[in-house]
Amino acid sequence: MIFDRVKPLDAILATAEKKGLHRSLGAFQLTMLGVGAVIGTGIFVLTAVAAQKAGPGMMISFCIAGFVCAVAALCYSELASMVPVAGSAYTYTYAVMGETLAWMVGWALVLEYALGASAVAVGWSNHFVGALKDSHVYFPEIISNANGLMAKVSLAFGSAPTQDLLNAAQHGGYINLPAVVIVLVVTGLLIWGTTESAMVNAVLVVVKLVALTAFIILTLPLLKSDNFSPFTPTGFGNLTSGTGYVGAAASIFFAYVGFDAVSTAAEETKNPQRNVPIGLICSLLICTLIYLLVAAGAIGTLGAQPVTSAAGAFLAPGSPEMTGRCAAIVASGATQPLVCSDHALVHVLQTIGYSRIGYFVGLAAIIALPSVVLMMMFGQTRVFFTMARDGLLPSSFAKVHPKFKTPYVVTAVTGTFALVFAGLLPVGSLADYSNAGTLFAFAMVATAVLVLRRKDPTRKRAFRTPAVWIVAPLAIIGCIVLYAALDTTSKLVLVGWGAIGLVVYFLYSRSRSHVGRGIIDVVDDPAMLPETSHPLD
Repeated sequence: MIFDRVKPLDAILATAEKKGLHRSLGAFQLTMLGVGAVIGTGIFVLTAVAAQKAGPGMMISFCIAGFVCAVAALCYSELASMVPVAGSAYTYTYAVMGETLAWMVGWALVLEYALGASAVAVGWSNHFVGALKDSHVYFPEIISNANGLMAKVSLAFGSAPTQDLLNAAQHGGYINLPAVVIVLVVTGLLIWGTTESAMVNAVLVVVKLVALTAFIILTLPLLKSDNFSPFTPTGFGNLTSGTGYVGAAASIFFAYVGFDAVSTAAEETKNPQRNVPIGLICSLLICTLIYLLVAAGAIGTLGAQPVTSAAGAFLAPGSPEMTGRCAAIVASGATQPLVCSDHALVHVLQTIGYSRIGYFVGLAAIIALPSVVLMMMFGQTRVFFTMARDGLLPSSFAKVHPKFKTPYVVTAVTGTFALVFAGLLPVGSLADYSNAGTLFAFAMVATAVLVLRRKDPTRKRAFRTPAVWIVAPLAIIGCIVLYAALDTTSKLVLVGWGAIGLVVYFLYSRSRSHVGRGIIDVVDDPAMLPETSHPLD
């Protein structure tokens, strides 16, 4: 039952053949595409989270996450070059391993895209509120985070009433209103039909790169070797708390979201067998180097040792206890530690005397991050839309607005899901939940590559994963290790979400599946954006 109902690959490839894309991209263009897609999101919003989990050892974390991304991307490229149609990992899995696993991948991608959008929205909110504060406009604490609400929930469910937790309950907020608002705005734009152009995206990439370059230039000359010791205060980590440099790598993985843009461009690439690996590896190396330089600047100038409780216990980033502890440290008159900052890079520049430049770095994040929210939510609507076309979700999910020609139902559902979690959860937790779904999807893609090599070795492949019997297992193992290094809650979120998905599948989707009913739908336009599609009958 698990491996049945494979969507015929020939039908999908017939769709791909109609696309007829011109092969025009070389290695340099692919590299720049990858750098533009990756740089910005995670480094702006997760630096403090990674520092709390690993201290200066987060530099190792960037390398680990980059390596796992590289081997996963090489596997992704092979399937993307064979099946260049809407649906991403969901479509690949459907074509190789069957409907049940494809459903689970599509269901997991909700965590990747919708919660990823929530995480970026919270990161945007933190920079927005910080910029207002720098301009002497103080946004009310009660509606700028949900720390107080989470602390009271923890106390209500029996957590020990430590002073840190009581501080958070007393002084924290109840909802992150700016994050909710930015998700609402993006949802409205997607329904209205406004998507960013290539020119706008290029400008935003430049804005992000200029901001990070300025940070590197100003901080590297001020490095202090003492700030790197101890280098790995939490060690390798364990499989329950999400600490250590492997646990930080599991969070930092979020900073590489977008690297699959290179993979999906394989069909438009000249000599893909040569240029796709070059584009992938070079873009990931460049991004990792930039991340390492930014991390070194932050660590070397301000220090990045994790904050512990009064009793010396580790505090999870974003937890109510840590919020209370950070508030107590600041109230004592001490400089706010890096790990306590909601806008870490800005905080570093302000602390070392570059307040004005720090303000502009924060402004760069405020300008650039909404486009990332938009891209993630748009990716989610494409996956849901494709699943609806396959009959696995209600046909209403594929309804197109009569005026705006956009899939307004699925966009509204995605936006509602994203704004609830953006309003209530901290950025670190949201990123980890998103990573859990991403890691599962990429592990399935790597598995699909191996299965298809065995089942259909003679199939034409525009790009073949080099040393596939080494690279694909490394990708699978890497995804499993990073998933295991997430905190217990994040692992349970994927398990619980998956269980809900299976219930929905067997009670609703399986009986309505088009493939199960013998309907093989070949879309006339495989580049099918929801805006150009038509509703189901």
